[in-house]
Amino acid sequence: MIKTKIIAEIGINHNGDLDIVRKLINVAAVAACDYVKFQKRNPDVCVPESQKNVPKQTPWGDMTYLEYKHRIEFGKDEYDQIDSHCRQNKIKWFASVWDEGSVDFMSNYTNITKIPSAMILDRDLCKRAREKNEKLLISTGMSVEEEIDECVDNCDPDVIFHTNSTYPSKCNELNLNYIKWLKEKYPDKEIGYSGHEYGLVTTYPTIALGATYIERHITLNRDMWGSDQAASVEPSGLIKLVKGIRDIESSMGDIGPRILFGSEKQKMQMLRP
Repeated sequence: MIKTKIIAEIGINHNGDLDIVRKLINVAAVAACDYVKFQKRNPDVCVPESQKNVPKQTPWGDMTYLEYKHRIEFGKDEYDQIDSHCRQNKIKWFASVWDEGSVDFMSNYTNITKIPSAMILDRDLCKRAREKNEKLLISTGMSVEEEIDECVDNCDPDVIFHTNSTYPSKCNELNLNYIKWLKEKYPDKEIGYSGHEYGLVTTYPTIALGATYIERHITLNRDMWGSDQAASVEPSGLIKLVKGIRDIESSMGDIGPRILFGSEKQKMQMLRP
């Protein structure tokens, strides 16, 4: 069985604080995740005009939505420090990219990137991301089949993530069997699952369904300020998630005749006449 790649998404849960980032990287490394992930965007380009001057109440005072987005966005100095801290902790990292400038920026650090669900219809962005990266991931939240097909045809991603873009997602709207649909429809692609639901239970079955990438948002505390915190996994939960995934992988075995293990043979000698 292919070893599942586990992505701990820090996203914007750092609230612009590098101390929080370092702690979350440490947590992901201790839990033995494969990657930590961020989100990279140019707010001037990515925030819709209708939203730029909308008032926003924040822990740093009242400001416009555009000012808030700039407040939590990292630049070169911060990402240099992030890159160094990840290297020290021996964990890989990358970011979802929201605009072409961010694709170019992130290519200075990594050769893997992800197109978020909101942006898979941006042809130029997807093509640019494909050109600049060895591995391209996309998410399918908020999309219908025709839109997903268009993106796949446009940029030939390596990994397609099933996701529900509601934060948090309702269990009865997760439709985990869509993973099987994607595997059958795109047999030459790896299929992933990006979860935004409460808890861990509904993430575990995605391994048996065939997901080879798992992504969950992480936080130090779900009560922290921020739009993504409530749907995120706290440190103890992340450790449980990784261990659970590895246990499921080791338990799956092979398709074929029943295997009689040595431990059972000993029991057989005790119990069978």
